Amino acid sequence: MKLTEKLILAGSFLLFLSIPNTYAARYVQTVKPNILIILTDQQSANMMSCTGNSFLKTPNMDRLASQGIRFTRAYATNPVCVPSRFSLMTGRMPSEIEMEGNGHQKNHVPQSILKTSMGSLFAQAGYETVYAGKMHLTGSGAENGYENPQAYGFEKYLTPDDKEGRERTVEACAGYLKNRGEKPFLLVASLINPHDICYLPLLEWAMAENRQNPYPNEQASRLISELLKLPKDLSRDDFIARFCPPLPGNYNIPAGELPSFTTNHATSYIGWARRNYSESDWRIYRFLYARLTETVDRQVGKLLDALIESGLEDNTLVVFTSDHGDQNASHQLGLKTFLYEESVNIPFVLMWPGVIPFGLVDREHLVSNGLDLIPTICDFAGISKPVSQPGLSVKPIAEGNGKFTWRESLVVETGNARLLLYHKTWKYMVETKNGSVERGTTPEMLFNLKNDQGEMTNLAVVPSAGKQLKRGRNLLTKWYNDCSTDNGNK
Repeated sequence: MKLTEKLILAGSFLLFLSIPNTYAARYVQTVKPNILIILTDQQSANMMSCTGNSFLKTPNMDRLASQGIRFTRAYATNPVCVPSRFSLMTGRMPSEIEMEGNGHQKNHVPQSILKTSMGSLFAQAGYETVYAGKMHLTGSGAENGYENPQAYGFEKYLTPDDKEGRERTVEACAGYLKNRGEKPFLLVASLINPHDICYLPLLEWAMAENRQNPYPNEQASRLISELLKLPKDLSRDDFIARFCPPLPGNYNIPAGELPSFTTNHATSYIGWARRNYSESDWRIYRFLYARLTETVDRQVGKLLDALIESGLEDNTLVVFTSDHGDQNASHQLGLKTFLYEESVNIPFVLMWPGVIPFGLVDREHLVSNGLDLIPTICDFAGISKPVSQPGLSVKPIAEGNGKFTWRESLVVETGNARLLLYHKTWKYMVETKNGSVERGTTPEMLFNLKNDQGEMTNLAVVPSAGKQLKRGRNLLTKWYNDCSTDNGNK
């Protein structure tokens, strides 16, 4: 290279360094980014130490949040694995295919939805689409997507020997990052934990009821035994007193709770735990949930380290989220399926150095990870979002660019109940029958999260809250009426 050419190149580089951050970010975005989606299972939004939770340490999740943006008001479309993952992969509400829970895993997914699924959109745009780890995908047989990432447009499934998303999945994803091809990639790393918390009450229920465990899992059982192994010469009571988190502030059951929260689980291990767990049992549960979250945090760290070692960090958008949360002893409940905050409020973090400013926390906008994930990554990649998908892109929020409109309400679905979040702090829950509300006889709950973050006071029975109750009813009806037009996003 001639001296004049070197001087021109050096001057261009210095000019780039002098460009304000916003313009530099736009320059970077002319390059098609890689997309890495890290999906944990059953992790509540507050299960990161960066949220102020002092009962666990998650340095790698915190690293993501400190180098990007964290949305505190992010919600799953349904607080159960299969319906939530259907939404994450398709950008549609589970009720579109009449899905209420995991029992509907084999519901038919129309080809019109599969053709606009996450992997399909990115494969059509020239990306290498890769999936690894836990699936829990729905469909009517393999050709339509039942436990088949290829039906959702993913060309590669890295871990046929680890369908749960444990350490083998982490190793496979790290190996892929270090040996990827020339094409930009979309990689979904779907990790199992802290979902193993399910097996603690499950094993105890089976033993207490003298039942055969319906979901045996040796890997989960070994991990639980390892994490709950008492230190030498320490009694159970001493262990609880010294190491286990205290009961949550909203441990008690609120008056007027939706009946389905009890009846739907009356004969299951979820209902058994609520009826039989002592305060000490719940504290051990909370200890284990924190340790399982730390387990998956270490795996997240390995993925982030592999990204850096591969030299991909500056041109990769990383999205971190979970399919749903866990009650973690709140309202004397464990596991998921409920419409309380612990089950439905999930982590949603975006990181892309040079494009997304560091350390942002958005506490205002209602985000649905199931509806908004695909529009967001499409927006960053310069791919048009299908008009059939009702979600919104958080890219303008993350970058702080320009004016944009945002939803004022958001719906979450679960078996026999619906949740509407609206007007900044209000939360309306209602019982349903076959997906519909029976007016006049339907149990309801209403909370003001500003004054009652723990959801302890049901305002649906308070006359002075009648105006807000009526507003919640009307907005929920409007959301579903608008699904065929603007999908309730205006």
